[in-house]
Amino acid sequence: MTQPTGLGLSRPLMPPSGVPTPEMRIVRTRGHARRLTWSALVLIAVAGATGYFYDNLPAPFEDWMLFAAAGTVVFLLVLLPFLVWASHTYTVTTRRVIERSGLVVRRARELTHVRGYAITERRGILQRIWGTGSLVLDDGVDRPLVIRNIPAVSLVHEVLVDQVEVNQILAHRDSQALPPAPPLPGQQA
Repeated sequence: MTQPTGLGLSRPLMPPSGVPTPEMRIVRTRGHARRLTWSALVLIAVAGATGYFYDNLPAPFEDWMLFAAAGTVVFLLVLLPFLVWASHTYTVTTRRVIERSGLVVRRARELTHVRGYAITERRGILQRIWGTGSLVLDDGVDRPLVIRNIPAVSLVHEVLVDQVEVNQILAHRDSQALPPAPPLPGQQA
């Protein structure tokens, strides 16, 4: 099998037949950070309100109550949404797609490229404005894996198509019987 050549933009070399291919990470992404916009606005508003009301509260209230309320609001409306966003990742390797999520209990779900799957790209109006989109990976057996609101969705789509193609070529090549090796000089067949 010949390797594609180009101006430095060619694919990496395929390993020889029968040699296991190492699994390498290609893409690691998470949903677009625009969903944290409200959290950022809440953080700015809480900081402004805390600064304004510090040493300026009515008689029955004290400053420690202000800080406790501000801390609670920041924890619930800023920190928790950020941690939920940061804990949900999508990883594409040379062998599979992995979705990991969860703060306390980690859940992982994966889909191998060699099985093959249909890829559907969905982009709404706001997603087109932000340059994001969602990919639905459906292998026809399990429930579809949905990669939501990822940046550069077209690029990730192309990478997934390439990986499915390469993995199916490698699986087909490795499933073919290897021809018997010719006898060495001085050996009988």
